Amino acid sequence: MTTLVFGQRGQVAQELQTRAPVIALGRGAADLSDPAACAAAIVSHNPSAVINAAAYTSVDNAEEEEALATVINGDSPAAMARVCAELDIPFVHISTDYVFDGTGEKPWQSDAATGPISAYGRSKLVGERGVRAAGGRHAILRTSWVFSSHGNNFLKTMLRLAETRSELNVVDDQVGGATPAGSIAQACLAIAGQLGEDAGKAGIYHLSGKPDVSWADFARAIFAAAGKKVTVHGIPTRNYFTPATRPLNSRLDCRTTLETFDIARPDWRVAIPQILRELEIDQ
Repeated sequence: MTTLVFGQRGQVAQELQTRAPVIALGRGAADLSDPAACAAAIVSHNPSAVINAAAYTSVDNAEEEEALATVINGDSPAAMARVCAELDIPFVHISTDYVFDGTGEKPWQSDAATGPISAYGRSKLVGERGVRAAGGRHAILRTSWVFSSHGNNFLKTMLRLAETRSELNVVDDQVGGATPAGSIAQACLAIAGQLGEDAGKAGIYHLSGKPDVSWADFARAIFAAAGKKVTVHGIPTRNYFTPATRPLNSRLDCRTTLETFDIARPDWRVAIPQILRELEIDQ
């Protein structure tokens, strides 16, 4: 099976390249600000499956660049999905917990009403709607709080700050599932394979790491695993200003993913030491 991946240097895209002989398209080969070019790339490569692991991911910058974010996160995935539907090949699209408004404390089910509270979330919801409208063998995989040894993410930021700080303020009222990028990559490959065999599995699914945790407690776990003596002070979100509003409740109900694809929630506590070893950090 020849799998075409949109994205090359992102966290999930890099993990995909270590797990399967995929064709990964970077910005030079596939400009996500040009939906027609993305569609043409699929036709040109004629793959057996497509995974979209690329996105406009700067949540705060999206507040000023919502139009561009909507093209990249909305229009281009829709164009990809339409071509995949025409070719009758699986299309797996990675989405986000930011399509929800973050209220309450219950995990969001895949069929729950959406209501994004940021430009980034709105742009990703446009993509979801476009993929669903295209039909075909598609799966929208919502995830949250992605971390790995690649790129920029919370774990690497905490480790960097630990080099010069002995105390940190971290929000403790945002709760969700920290998710290893490698687990998302593995899930995307498995879902694509199963969609190729059963188009009836098309739909929206969730995958996030367990157990659900606050950013502050996630930071504490990172420092403990890395042997860093950093005191974490939990603070409310209202005391940490960002241009984009973050959802307080990012918990995702992942049961349908387990029931449909036999893919269980990964344990982020197990993943942290593995990633630290990849970063060659003594534990």
